[in-house]
Amino acid sequence: MTTATTISPQGATGERSAVAARGRQIVKAYGSGETRVIALDQVDVDIARGQFTAIMGPSGSGKSTLMHCLAGLDTVTSGQIYLDDTEITGLKDRKLTQLRRDRIGFIFQAFNLLPTLNALENITLPMDIAGRKPDGAWLNRVVETVGLAGRLKHRPTQLSGGQQQRVAVARALAARPDIIFGDEPTGNLDSRAGAEVLSFLRRSVDELGQTIVIVTHDPVAASYSDRVLYLADGRIVDQMFRPTAEAVLDRMKDFDARGRTS
Repeated sequence: MTTATTISPQGATGERSAVAARGRQIVKAYGSGETRVIALDQVDVDIARGQFTAIMGPSGSGKSTLMHCLAGLDTVTSGQIYLDDTEITGLKDRKLTQLRRDRIGFIFQAFNLLPTLNALENITLPMDIAGRKPDGAWLNRVVETVGLAGRLKHRPTQLSGGQQQRVAVARALAARPDIIFGDEPTGNLDSRAGAEVLSFLRRSVDELGQTIVIVTHDPVAASYSDRVLYLADGRIVDQMFRPTAEAVLDRMKDFDARGRTS
């Protein structure tokens, strides 16, 4: 079941939910004059804390651009983006780099593991670079949650694709970031390995209180989320709570049909 297109931090009961990240009137444009392309068109969005959000939409809808802007990986043309109460738009490069390192986790299609390091060393690498000592109890809990306890001494070449992505998930979780962003995090995995990784992401929300946002084209991946945001032509046009794969697929078919008739 879909809801109205107004994206608000107010829940059905009117109680205000905690917001991990938010964007206000986000515009992202490329080029100028006749070649100007608007990737995001005055987007307002709130990402609820402690929830799993999926962003979907047709190719070119702006979904990856929105995630990259929310994560501080790309700049906006206009508008404001906040991580908790910190406005990240306008931050100097050094401050933005520090914020991404300390408060944001990333999981991407490419696992981005260093082949010369074992699983544990890959997991703790960002904290090692930052000169921070891992919280041992939390690290153990993360490792148990993603099912890597018996694989920590293995190098990436000794791990399956699903196991490598689990290492990437654990690396994102280990630093206890405010929010984790994933760009098609199961895109390079077969269905079984993808389901395993999505289950771990779901557990990290339910058991560890993590906030996760993923961009995906896969209705099955979206069905693990608490809420799906739908983008079209650079705008959020719909949302769905407690999605099922079937409901998400039906909604995407509506987009496809609309695109063919427009």
